[in-house]
Amino acid sequence: MNFQQLKALREAVRCNFNLTEVSESLHTSQPGVSRQIRELEDELGVEIFVRSGKRLTGLTPPGEAILPLAEKILQYADNIRYAGAEFVDSKKGELTIAATHSQARYALPQVIKEFRKQYPSVSLNLHQGSPRQVADMLLQGEADLGVATEVLANCAGLVNLPCYRWSHAVIVPAHHPLAAQQAPLSLEDLARHPIITYGQGYTGRSHIDEAFARAGIKPDIIMTAMDADVIKTYVELEMGVGIVASIAWDGERDTRLHGIDARHLFEVNLTRLAMRRGAWLRGYAYHLIEMFVPTLTRDVVEAAMGSRDED
Repeated sequence: MNFQQLKALREAVRCNFNLTEVSESLHTSQPGVSRQIRELEDELGVEIFVRSGKRLTGLTPPGEAILPLAEKILQYADNIRYAGAEFVDSKKGELTIAATHSQARYALPQVIKEFRKQYPSVSLNLHQGSPRQVADMLLQGEADLGVATEVLANCAGLVNLPCYRWSHAVIVPAHHPLAAQQAPLSLEDLARHPIITYGQGYTGRSHIDEAFARAGIKPDIIMTAMDADVIKTYVELEMGVGIVASIAWDGERDTRLHGIDARHLFEVNLTRLAMRRGAWLRGYAYHLIEMFVPTLTRDVVEAAMGSRDED
């Protein structure tokens, strides 16, 4: 048994049993992948994959039991490499952060700028995606840290920690009737206008839907996007009223728009930071976490990660 065989097993599942994609992922040939899989099965004495002819279609019961063990072995191998690298040079390496568009655009820039000053020899990779994609990147070992508002708290394979709370804001063109309204904004006021906001599963969208549902109001949501800057662009074109994360609204920058505090309309949201359970974090990763959320010291994070060896 070797690491290549275990990687072939893992990637076959990740690539939905498409051996062409597996070979591309592992930078090898398709016959090479098939050989690694067959040799692993021969050594173990069991069929790991269900087959239809030469095509893999799923995992057998033994395969279902073996896969998480193989993933754990590969993760521990990565941890050993990271631990060794930490002792070779604690300020040199690579760090991959997965974040939603709002977090990457508005919450992380100053932290990353300061981090780069302190760790110029660390190569940073910033991947953006939906909360579900952020979670998947962490679970698949493609990212070291993840930052998102939704989904992360419900993933059993992740350790997640609270970062900060935030609310929504309503944005309208500067001359819009709501910009001049003196009375506190209500859901009824919003429902009189077409609305542009986040897509399902993004940036607190569930709290927006829940607020309207509780009030028995069906809003006219004419357009959705995953990026607040896109939402602001179409609000500027006077296509509708925007609902965005409050951190995405900046009066000095967004001079063509008017922002209205909406914290009284929608439930407060909680941004979370997550790591793959059992993962080894380099020292500079702990430092970046503390720069982002000062209360999340290394001791706090390590205490939360403490169960990683119990799996």
